[in-house]
Amino acid sequence: MERSRRKISKLVLALGLLSVSFLILMSFPDLSRGAAVTLEEAMPDFTLPVYQGGEIKLSDLRGKNVMIIFPRGYAAPGAWCTICDYKYVELAEIEKTVQLRKKYDLEILFVLPYDRDTIKAWLDALPGQIEKIRLTKNPPEPEKLDEKAKATMERYRKLFPKNLTVTKEEISVPFPILIDRDRQVSKGLDLFRTEWGSKVDQNVPTTFILDKKGIVRYKYFSQNTADRPSYEYLMGILDWITTGR
Repeated sequence: MERSRRKISKLVLALGLLSVSFLILMSFPDLSRGAAVTLEEAMPDFTLPVYQGGEIKLSDLRGKNVMIIFPRGYAAPGAWCTICDYKYVELAEIEKTVQLRKKYDLEILFVLPYDRDTIKAWLDALPGQIEKIRLTKNPPEPEKLDEKAKATMERYRKLFPKNLTVTKEEISVPFPILIDRDRQVSKGLDLFRTEWGSKVDQNVPTTFILDKKGIVRYKYFSQNTADRPSYEYLMGILDWITTGR
């Protein structure tokens, strides 16, 4: 009888450990198998090196709200996504004036599917990208433009309403830029594409917002290259997460 009780106890313990293991796996989906990101569930954990130095493990940020932004990166061979660059600089400017991270007890992560040298090239290109936007919106002699150029000017004025500036001496990197060189995270979340708007190594532009428990409270997958949530809208989401209003 005693031997039978011991066998039953061991079986119960084994089943309990198996259940715990299963729950852990359910809490942290395996990125290598293509993890589905579901609202009101935990974001898959990951660890990536940071361009500015060190590394970040997502689960170590528990206790803070987290916004994870996956910019597109390249838009064509040798050409960066102008909208992504504008949105990055815009957010850096908002951080200066509003101090989003302090206001919302927030960390903001940018994840690019490239190696360190490619990310450096992206940062180095930012001033030229922002200057290109400025000149396209405000050409020196707009009256001399043909109809196609005028249409481009008007489209840029709608897409890029703010007049942003970046100098080579003052490229702002206020947020951790994560190096997803092997596309571990980008592919695991099914964001990496070699054809999306163009044929090039790129991510589908995507934004996630996690609460302090690591639960996904908001996600947005861009439907086309110009489709991005405004930061005013995202701040409304953060207000709702942090205050319930």
